[in-house]
Amino acid sequence: MSRYRAHPTAIVESASIGDGTTIWAFAHVMKGASIGKDCNIGDHCFVEPGVSIGDGCVIKNGNMLWEGVTLEGGVFVGPHVFFTNDLYPRSRHLPEAASRYAGRKDWLAKTRVKRGASLGAGAVILADLTIGEFAMVAAGAVVTKDVPAHALVLGNPARARGWVCRCGRVLRFSKGKASCACSLRWKSAKHGIENIR
Repeated sequence: MSRYRAHPTAIVESASIGDGTTIWAFAHVMKGASIGKDCNIGDHCFVEPGVSIGDGCVIKNGNMLWEGVTLEGGVFVGPHVFFTNDLYPRSRHLPEAASRYAGRKDWLAKTRVKRGASLGAGAVILADLTIGEFAMVAAGAVVTKDVPAHALVLGNPARARGWVCRCGRVLRFSKGKASCACSLRWKSAKHGIENIR
Protein backbone atom coordinates (compact mmCIF):
# COMPACT_ATOMS: atom_id res chain seq x y z
CA MET A 1 0.00 0.00 0.00
CA SER A 2 1.38 3.41 -1.04
CA ARG A 3 2.20 5.88 1.74
CA TYR A 4 1.65 9.40 0.46
CA ARG A 5 0.18 12.50 2.09
CA ALA A 6 -2.81 14.39 0.72
CA HIS A 7 -4.30 17.58 2.15
CA PRO A 8 -7.92 17.05 3.32
CA THR A 9 -9.20 19.28 0.49
CA ALA A 10 -7.33 17.36 -2.24
CA ILE A 11 -9.25 14.90 -4.43
CA VAL A 12 -7.11 11.82 -5.14
CA GLU A 13 -8.84 9.23 -7.33
CA SER A 14 -5.71 7.51 -8.67
CA ALA A 15 -4.44 4.31 -7.10
CA SER A 16 -0.97 4.94 -8.55
CA ILE A 17 0.71 7.41 -6.17
CA GLY A 18 4.26 6.69 -4.97
CA ASP A 19 5.52 6.62 -1.40
CA GLY A 20 6.61 9.93 0.06
CA THR A 21 4.59 12.05 -2.37
CA THR A 22 2.69 15.06 -1.01
CA ILE A 23 -0.46 16.41 -2.66
CA TRP A 24 -1.46 19.85 -1.41
CA ALA A 25 -4.74 21.75 -0.98
CA PHE A 26 -7.41 21.71 -3.68
CA ALA A 27 -5.37 19.55 -6.04
CA HIS A 28 -7.25 16.94 -8.09
CA VAL A 29 -5.53 13.74 -9.30
CA MET A 30 -7.89 11.72 -11.49
CA LYS A 31 -8.15 7.95 -11.81
CA GLY A 32 -5.68 6.73 -14.44
CA ALA A 33 -2.95 9.26 -13.62
CA SER A 34 0.38 7.94 -12.34
CA ILE A 35 2.61 9.82 -9.88
CA GLY A 36 5.97 8.49 -8.72
CA LYS A 37 7.70 8.55 -5.34
CA ASP A 38 8.76 11.65 -3.42
CA CYS A 39 6.87 14.14 -5.59
CA ASN A 40 5.39 17.43 -4.50
CA ILE A 41 2.08 18.40 -6.15
CA GLY A 42 1.19 22.01 -5.27
CA ASP A 43 -2.11 23.69 -4.44
CA HIS A 44 -4.77 23.85 -7.16
CA CYS A 45 -3.08 21.38 -9.52
CA PHE A 46 -5.13 19.16 -11.83
CA VAL A 47 -3.73 15.86 -13.15
CA GLU A 48 -5.78 14.16 -15.87
CA PRO A 49 -5.97 10.41 -16.66
CA GLY A 50 -3.08 9.29 -18.85
CA VAL A 51 -0.54 11.63 -17.26
CA SER A 52 2.69 10.03 -16.05
CA ILE A 53 4.85 11.79 -13.45
CA GLY A 54 8.19 10.22 -12.51
CA ASP A 55 9.90 10.07 -9.12
CA GLY A 56 11.09 13.24 -7.41
CA CYS A 57 9.12 15.77 -9.48
CA VAL A 58 8.14 19.17 -8.10
CA ILE A 59 4.97 20.64 -9.56
CA LYS A 60 4.24 24.09 -8.19
CA ASN A 61 0.82 25.65 -7.63
CA GLY A 62 -1.78 26.08 -10.34
CA ASN A 63 -0.63 23.55 -12.94
CA MET A 64 -2.91 21.48 -15.16
CA LEU A 65 -1.41 18.37 -16.70
CA TRP A 66 -3.47 16.90 -19.51
CA GLU A 67 -3.60 13.40 -20.97
CA GLY A 68 -0.48 12.66 -22.99
CA VAL A 69 1.93 14.60 -20.76
CA THR A 70 4.86 12.60 -19.38
CA LEU A 71 7.29 14.05 -16.85
CA GLU A 72 10.35 11.92 -16.25
CA GLY A 73 12.11 11.84 -12.86
CA GLY A 74 13.29 15.02 -11.18
CA VAL A 75 11.38 17.46 -13.39
CA PHE A 76 10.57 20.91 -11.96
CA VAL A 77 7.38 22.63 -13.14
CA GLY A 78 7.09 26.23 -11.96
CA PRO A 79 3.75 27.84 -11.11
CA HIS A 80 1.09 28.18 -13.81
CA VAL A 81 2.88 26.40 -16.65
CA PHE A 82 0.48 25.73 -19.53
CA PHE A 83 0.51 22.30 -21.21
CA THR A 84 -1.52 21.39 -24.30
CA ASN A 85 -2.34 18.08 -25.96
CA ASP A 86 -4.14 18.97 -29.19
CA LEU A 87 -2.42 20.88 -32.00
CA TYR A 88 -5.69 21.88 -33.72
CA PRO A 89 -8.29 22.03 -30.95
CA ARG A 90 -12.01 22.26 -31.57
CA SER A 91 -14.99 21.48 -29.39
CA ARG A 92 -15.71 17.79 -29.86
CA HIS A 93 -19.41 18.74 -29.83
CA LEU A 94 -19.06 20.82 -32.99
CA PRO A 95 -20.62 18.66 -35.74
CA GLU A 96 -17.90 19.60 -38.24
CA ALA A 97 -15.15 18.36 -35.88
CA ALA A 98 -16.86 15.39 -34.24
CA SER A 99 -15.27 12.75 -36.51
CA ARG A 100 -11.78 13.97 -35.59
CA TYR A 101 -12.47 13.18 -31.94
CA ALA A 102 -13.78 9.65 -32.53
CA GLY A 103 -10.40 8.18 -31.52
CA ARG A 104 -7.46 9.52 -29.53
CA LYS A 105 -4.94 8.84 -32.28
CA ASP A 106 -6.67 11.48 -34.43
CA TRP A 107 -6.10 14.36 -32.01
CA LEU A 108 -3.95 13.45 -28.98
CA ALA A 109 -0.45 14.92 -29.29
CA LYS A 110 1.92 13.80 -26.55
CA THR A 111 4.59 15.79 -24.73
CA ARG A 112 7.60 14.40 -22.87
CA VAL A 113 9.69 16.39 -20.41
CA LYS A 114 12.88 14.44 -19.81
CA ARG A 115 14.78 13.85 -16.59
CA GLY A 116 15.93 16.87 -14.63
CA ALA A 117 14.42 19.52 -16.93
CA SER A 118 12.93 22.73 -15.47
CA LEU A 119 9.98 24.72 -16.76
CA GLY A 120 9.79 28.32 -15.57
CA ALA A 121 6.67 30.06 -14.27
CA GLY A 122 4.05 30.80 -16.89
CA ALA A 123 5.79 28.92 -19.71
CA VAL A 124 3.54 27.62 -22.50
CA ILE A 125 4.41 24.13 -23.75
CA LEU A 126 2.75 23.25 -27.06
CA ALA A 127 1.94 19.60 -27.73
CA ASP A 128 3.85 16.95 -29.65
CA LEU A 129 7.35 17.82 -28.50
CA THR A 130 10.16 16.71 -26.22
CA ILE A 131 12.07 18.83 -23.73
CA GLY A 132 15.51 17.29 -23.25
CA GLU A 133 17.29 16.22 -20.08
CA PHE A 134 18.32 19.08 -17.77
CA ALA A 135 16.99 21.68 -20.24
CA MET A 136 15.74 24.94 -18.77
CA VAL A 137 12.70 26.78 -20.13
CA ALA A 138 12.63 30.41 -18.98
CA ALA A 139 9.60 31.96 -17.31
CA GLY A 140 6.97 32.99 -19.85
CA ALA A 141 8.62 31.21 -22.79
CA VAL A 142 6.39 29.73 -25.50
CA VAL A 143 7.88 26.38 -26.54
CA THR A 144 6.87 25.43 -30.09
CA LYS A 145 9.54 22.83 -30.93
CA ASP A 146 11.78 20.24 -29.29
CA VAL A 147 14.33 21.54 -26.78
CA PRO A 148 17.78 19.88 -26.73
CA ALA A 149 19.27 18.49 -23.53
CA HIS A 150 20.87 21.18 -21.32
CA ALA A 151 19.57 24.02 -23.55
CA LEU A 152 18.39 27.29 -22.04
CA VAL A 153 15.42 28.56 -24.07
CA LEU A 154 13.51 31.81 -23.72
CA GLY A 155 11.15 34.11 -25.57
CA ASN A 156 8.13 33.74 -27.84
CA PRO A 157 8.71 31.55 -29.70
CA ALA A 158 11.34 30.04 -27.39
CA ARG A 159 14.85 29.99 -28.82
CA ALA A 160 18.08 28.56 -27.44
CA ARG A 161 20.17 31.23 -25.74
CA GLY A 162 22.79 29.10 -24.01
CA TRP A 163 23.45 25.96 -22.03
CA VAL A 164 22.90 24.97 -18.40
CA CYS A 165 24.67 22.53 -16.11
CA ARG A 166 22.92 19.67 -14.32
CA CYS A 167 22.89 21.88 -11.22
CA GLY A 168 20.96 24.61 -13.08
CA ARG A 169 23.70 27.23 -13.47
CA VAL A 170 24.21 28.89 -16.86
CA LEU A 171 27.46 27.77 -18.46
CA ARG A 172 29.99 30.23 -19.90
CA PHE A 173 32.03 28.67 -22.70
CA SER A 174 35.51 29.67 -23.76
CA LYS A 175 37.21 27.87 -26.64
CA GLY A 176 34.50 25.21 -26.58
CA LYS A 177 34.83 24.36 -22.89
CA ALA A 178 33.11 25.41 -19.66
CA SER A 179 33.59 24.68 -15.97
CA CYS A 180 30.71 24.98 -13.51
CA ALA A 181 30.91 26.07 -9.88
CA CYS A 182 29.51 22.63 -8.97
CA SER A 183 32.78 21.13 -10.37
CA LEU A 184 31.33 19.58 -13.54
CA ARG A 185 33.17 20.37 -16.78
CA TRP A 186 31.63 20.55 -20.25
CA LYS A 187 32.64 20.74 -23.90
CA SER A 188 30.77 21.73 -27.04
CA ALA A 189 29.55 18.81 -29.12
CA LYS A 190 27.95 18.36 -32.53
CA HIS A 191 24.38 18.44 -31.16
CA GLY A 192 24.79 20.24 -27.84
CA ILE A 193 27.21 19.77 -24.98
CA GLU A 194 28.96 16.82 -23.34
CA ASN A 195 30.25 16.26 -19.84
CA ILE A 196 34.04 15.95 -19.60
CA ARG A 197 34.98 13.20 -17.16
